[in-house]
Amino acid sequence: MKKVLLVFCFGLVLGNTYGQDSVMFRKIADEILLNGTCYTNLKTLCKTVGNRLSGSPAAAKAVEWGRTAMTDAGFPTVLLQPVDVPVCYIEFDALSLGNSKGTGGKALDAEVIEVGSFEELETLSTDKIKGKIVFFNYKMKQNFVSAFDAYGDAVKYRWAGASAVAAKGAVGLIIRSISTGEDDYPHTGSMRYVDSIKKVPEMAVGNRTADKLAKKCKEGTVWARMQSECGMVQGEVRSYNVIGEIKGSQYPDRIITVGGHLDSWDVGEGAQDDGTGCVQSIEVLRTFIALGIRPKYTIRAVLFMNEENGLKGGEAYCDSAIAANEHHVLAIETDGGAGAPRGMSMEVSPAKREQIIKYKHLFMPYNVYDFTDEGGGADISPLKRKLGVPCAGLMPESQRYFDYHHTWNDVFETVNHRELKLGAVTLAQFIYLVDQHEIF
Repeated sequence: MKKVLLVFCFGLVLGNTYGQDSVMFRKIADEILLNGTCYTNLKTLCKTVGNRLSGSPAAAKAVEWGRTAMTDAGFPTVLLQPVDVPVCYIEFDALSLGNSKGTGGKALDAEVIEVGSFEELETLSTDKIKGKIVFFNYKMKQNFVSAFDAYGDAVKYRWAGASAVAAKGAVGLIIRSISTGEDDYPHTGSMRYVDSIKKVPEMAVGNRTADKLAKKCKEGTVWARMQSECGMVQGEVRSYNVIGEIKGSQYPDRIITVGGHLDSWDVGEGAQDDGTGCVQSIEVLRTFIALGIRPKYTIRAVLFMNEENGLKGGEAYCDSAIAANEHHVLAIETDGGAGAPRGMSMEVSPAKREQIIKYKHLFMPYNVYDFTDEGGGADISPLKRKLGVPCAGLMPESQRYFDYHHTWNDVFETVNHRELKLGAVTLAQFIYLVDQHEIF
């Protein structure tokens, strides 16, 4: 009887315990299912903080999110416990450079070494560079009044940097964008490999990211991961220059060419670089027709293809001129954006320049005054190089151009309609002057 009673009493205790647990399980389930905040907390963490790699700024932001979430949930004690973690990769926007090889989609992990110039690179031993990613931290100089001059000074790091660092054993190159913009929009653009040197991937980062990267390099060891699938597609596809002309009334065999390039990089819309030049060149001929101007020389508008990463259109145009034995008296390019016009650069003889400057007063009412700079344009450079054709280029106001150049920012909305039209005015006036006065 005692044994039976003991078993029975134990069963009563066990049954009461199961019942209480069951009730609490139900309460827990109901509270979470009906009033839980975990789902909304997860949404906040994912959407306002994002990925949170250990050691990154996002991870620090996540710490603050966690403390706030706990405090809001009513925790009686919330604290932060120090813990040292390795500095891992910091994700940032970058653009591969035109003609650069990629990493084949694979991660390229290596230590970063900051270098300020080609001269500094030369002072470093191969052992110092070998197996690392070089970060060329060369800023466009702000003391150049013309942004195009600053661009010309800095662009060599984009153009020739990859082969220079690869020659010392580097496995990749990151450059500070060739940009005046106080933003973090990376700029692309063409680069060139030396065939005898190993080809390594090259990317550009925006100015703000470059500043952060430079700071980290000064603080200690930095590693980077480069990963891209870019590359040049093998083979070629047929494309075209687009050409329109008005035949000369007196000298149809003497040609003045005005043009811009129709291609653009695969970021933005190619509005400033160089849709502007294309529509301005078309506008010159449209204006002549609308006003009934019969030019003495043949005037051509040319929309060149492949300026950005090959110059195939400019070369083809020149080769065609040679094959047809054409006489080009002047070639003009407009490839400096849609800023207000300030002058015309020229690669002409001193005597021809002086002839044009005599008429400078005609341009002054339009705030166009500078006819002293040397220069023409990339697409018309083959005509200069192979045939000795005098060249000229429209000179727009340059201060904002490299905020847009080769970035996602290069969109139609950045173009001011009055400044665009004034550029076309200057081109049409310049061509009219050269044509009517038979300067060339």
